[in-house]
Amino acid sequence: MTRFLGRLGGWCARHGRIVLALWVIAAVGLMGGSLALGRPVSSDVTIPGTDAQRAHDLMLTGFGPGLAPGGTVQLVLYSDKGTLIDQPRKRAVEQAADRIRTMPHVVAVDTPGRSGGLTPNLRIGLITVRMEGHDNTKLAETTQALSKAADPARAAGLEVVPADASTPADKEIKTGPSEIIGVVCALLVLVFAFGTLTAALVPIFTALVSVTAGLGVIGLLGYVVDVPKQAGIMATMIGLGVGIDYALFLLSRHRRLLETGVGVAESVRRTVASSGGAVVFAGGTVIIALSALMFGGFPLLSTLGWITGVSVVSAVLTSVTLVPALLGLLGHRVNSLRIPFLGRKRPEGSGWAGLGSWVARRPWRALLSSVLVLGALAAPALALKLGPLDAGYGAQGSDSRRAYELMATGFGPGGNGPLIVIATLPGKVAQATDPVVDRISREIDAVDGIAHVAPAKVNTSGRSVMIQAIPDYSPSDTRSAQVVRDVRAISVPGVELHVGGKVAAMVDAGDLMAERTPLVIGVVVLFSALLLLLAFRAPVVAIKAALMNLVSLGAAFGALALVFSFGLGSGLVGMDAPSNASYLQTIFFSVPIESYVPLMLFAVLFGLSMDYEVFLLTSVRQAYLKHGDNSRAVAEGLGATGRVITSAALIMVAVFVAFIAYPDPMVKTFGVGLAVAVAVDATIIRGFLVPATMVLLGRLNWWCPRWLDRLLPNLSVEGHEEEAAAEAPAKDLVTAG
Repeated sequence: MTRFLGRLGGWCARHGRIVLALWVIAAVGLMGGSLALGRPVSSDVTIPGTDAQRAHDLMLTGFGPGLAPGGTVQLVLYSDKGTLIDQPRKRAVEQAADRIRTMPHVVAVDTPGRSGGLTPNLRIGLITVRMEGHDNTKLAETTQALSKAADPARAAGLEVVPADASTPADKEIKTGPSEIIGVVCALLVLVFAFGTLTAALVPIFTALVSVTAGLGVIGLLGYVVDVPKQAGIMATMIGLGVGIDYALFLLSRHRRLLETGVGVAESVRRTVASSGGAVVFAGGTVIIALSALMFGGFPLLSTLGWITGVSVVSAVLTSVTLVPALLGLLGHRVNSLRIPFLGRKRPEGSGWAGLGSWVARRPWRALLSSVLVLGALAAPALALKLGPLDAGYGAQGSDSRRAYELMATGFGPGGNGPLIVIATLPGKVAQATDPVVDRISREIDAVDGIAHVAPAKVNTSGRSVMIQAIPDYSPSDTRSAQVVRDVRAISVPGVELHVGGKVAAMVDAGDLMAERTPLVIGVVVLFSALLLLLAFRAPVVAIKAALMNLVSLGAAFGALALVFSFGLGSGLVGMDAPSNASYLQTIFFSVPIESYVPLMLFAVLFGLSMDYEVFLLTSVRQAYLKHGDNSRAVAEGLGATGRVITSAALIMVAVFVAFIAYPDPMVKTFGVGLAVAVAVDATIIRGFLVPATMVLLGRLNWWCPRWLDRLLPNLSVEGHEEEAAAEAPAKDLVTAG
């Protein structure tokens, strides 16, 4: 790998203009193509093998139009001046319904008063629009057009808002100011780290090209696979972080070599040969962790994982090709445009080098202190509250939030998450008044937590019925899950009962995530350890590194529990409390975390944590191969990489914190978790815990059985052949059995 990457880096440095032009053309072409053709996204939450999915499939057969995903659009009406049945307002609603009926693909329109669409106070009602043959990828535009057609109702003084079921759920989450804030913060960190504006701009430019190309590919993939709506924002968040970090590691190595008098071309070659290998393996661990989500059994989550990995692949490719091209073009001008008083070289023994020496002398003290701190940070994670995140947590003033509040006021909290019960019958029935159908309805109505049961609807075959049941609780209330389980437990001879709907689907997703989480964690840890074993040929280091990365996850989940589950600052990160909340409740209120978020967060964090582990181990390994003194190598490795890793972590934290300002709750959750985990990982874990354990393990760190050493390919990620031949005696120690 060292020789291959060295040749690649040298070629890119010599042909910098060609490489730069190819990357710019590719990035502009891919992004331009995706923008010109459109970027279709999907919110398909199919969960094969679950009861909710079975109910969903049965619901599509014979119950009439508008039951397919995106087939029903609801408009919530509200009158603050009188009832909806007063003649002027009733006439305006009918006019709005008539206009809606003329819209393309509309097959039926139900006005308030029909099918339970009017509240007892007669001030809140529903217009239900059933559609067929429309393009689900353009549901947002369709919803807005239907809402616009209801202007006659607005002219009569009524408020008309698209309900949660009709909000553009499949509309892509757009990127925006968060990226600009993150890039500006990253630039400031790089200026402080390098002291020159030119050097600081190299990682920024590389990351922007990488993210642009990655987003272009993801946009075009929407025509081949179902791309989740969150893919773009997740790819941007992760792509910016790793893209800047990888370029930072390469640039730091290159500048150190230039300071020793190495020529530009040779410096670039050595940089890519050594640090480039670390970048490839670091990126590989992120991709492995994200790809392991396919074992979660949730297609949306697995697709989101590997599509996010596209941005990581793009970051690795730009790092080992575009960065050396830019360094070759700039030459010694990479140190131009110096900022006064910044980037000055620190004397030996200061900063991270001094910390490395201190940890090497007092490993037990460093180990115990870091374990206590990490334990305290992780303790709140035991109270992490998982559950569906409904529109009631949306941004104040948004259509979805307003519709949610109107529905909850008029139809009760459960009106925002009705249960769809599909019952297959032992025999054919002609109408909903059949005794067996009546018994099913009564059994459902008797379940504790059911507020209302709508009249049953028989399908065209007469062999199944659909019953809508309204719970007493909102979709995000943990008690809703028990209601779903109680309805599923109903037993009627000869009848099979299946419960679907949003709440039931999230219950099934949560159960599936809990069942598959150990498998996903095991796969990620195993394959990451194997990758480290290939990289460093040291089984103890590989296993220890994989396990250490789990520690930072505890701190991340602890932070999520404090902010969201305990509500200690949920308002400060931009989560809007209910409208009737007190002042304190607007700052401190509990917010559930979607059941799939911890698993996705685990995959991302494990991969990112392994980045710092690879770079630290690479430096320690290089030092150990020179002189064979483990404690000294740990101190030197921490001293050589501590400042760079800290700068990289600050950049990651800045990028992730910037995304907390994004309005989407899922993005906020990831922003908090990733920022805390990276900060803890780069300081406490890499600064104290990992060095302390490596000092205590001594030569066991680099022990490798002879039989295993013969089996493993010599990938030489640390690039030690680039060093002096004096490393040979130390290398003999590594392979000693």
